[in-house]
Amino acid sequence: MSQLKYELKQLIIEECEKECEIEDIKDDELLFGPESILELDSMDALQISMALHKKYGLKTTDSKELRKIMVSINTLADYIESNNE
Repeated sequence: MSQLKYELKQLIIEECEKECEIEDIKDDELLFGPESILELDSMDALQISMALHKKYGLKTTDSKELRKIMVSINTLADYIESNNE
């Protein structure tokens, strides 16, 4: 697991106050919805986006773009890596 993906999992667990282990979250697992181990909702998305802005400088106010970025740990990491180059 890359350092970035580890940090993203840790950030999500802490910001959304979820009781699971980092190892429980698969990189390609959906973050939102009933199929997800985390079962994140729109309030969680807001908390995560603010934390991502603070930690990684992620700036987007477009809700459609955010939904595409926050599909999984993989999509989040890919977006952050491609925008930090």
